[in-house]
Amino acid sequence: MYQLEFLIDADKQGIRVDKFLSENINDISRSTIANMIEEGNLLINDSVQTKKYKLKANDNLVFTIPDPVEYEAQAENIPLDIVYEDDDLLAVNKEKGMVVHPAPGNYSGTLVNALLYHCKGSLSGINGVLRPGIVHRIDKNTSGLLIVAKNDFAHNKLALQIKEHSFKREYQAVVYGNIKENGTVNAPIGRSKKDRKKMCITYENSKDAVTNYEVIENFGEFSHIKCILETGRTHQIRVHMASLGHPVAGDDVYGPKKVITKLNGQCLHAKVIGFVHPRTEEYLEFNSELPEYFKKFLVEIKR
Repeated sequence: MYQLEFLIDADKQGIRVDKFLSENINDISRSTIANMIEEGNLLINDSVQTKKYKLKANDNLVFTIPDPVEYEAQAENIPLDIVYEDDDLLAVNKEKGMVVHPAPGNYSGTLVNALLYHCKGSLSGINGVLRPGIVHRIDKNTSGLLIVAKNDFAHNKLALQIKEHSFKREYQAVVYGNIKENGTVNAPIGRSKKDRKKMCITYENSKDAVTNYEVIENFGEFSHIKCILETGRTHQIRVHMASLGHPVAGDDVYGPKKVITKLNGQCLHAKVIGFVHPRTEEYLEFNSELPEYFKKFLVEIKR
């Protein structure tokens, strides 16, 4: 374990302590920090406080971060929509709301837990015990296709295709506004300094990101689009479309404050993946049907 100490300036008065700590500690979410506080890991002026404590000038904070607990993902009998499978890999159609791999606060019910049960432990180990088989990810509230590697040989070959941008990834989305022309967003993406849980377009500590988009249909206040990725950065489509003033409908992070709650997250679906099979060298492509939430929303906005 290790400790962090803060002396509060006058301009930080009135801020909740969990918010303050999440803004000043990288790579630990506010919810995880809140849980640590509730477990007694925070002293303010030598007294234990709760996550709701509001800071005062000259408060002395001592926050203890415990050593990480060794954890290995467990197999769980969770149904999967598998569109293709062989001895080297499988393509899975992930439902909206499912987390891809275990992380603090989400150690069960993930895609990895389901894969461990289905594959009987036969998954690549390159990404460790929490992310076996995971070659690439999509967000919790994004639905659609993912490729999973069953062995390290397949994983390395598939990862190389992603790195060389020869791995096809095509998404469909509904975004705000009337997009009249097809286009490309070429803008690097990195983590936001203001909110470590968000990504943003930045030229500091960032990676190149390119999204090509095509209009499928316009509905006045919304547009149904196709996005073809040349790169695969975290939240790439969501950040790039928001930068154009056309955030993804239902996105409660990069969209308007009045979010469309009935979508339960962004209206974004990973519809097509295509790649060269790592062993047979045959090109494979899979196309998933738009999920019901997506089709229902299209019907509503057409009206």
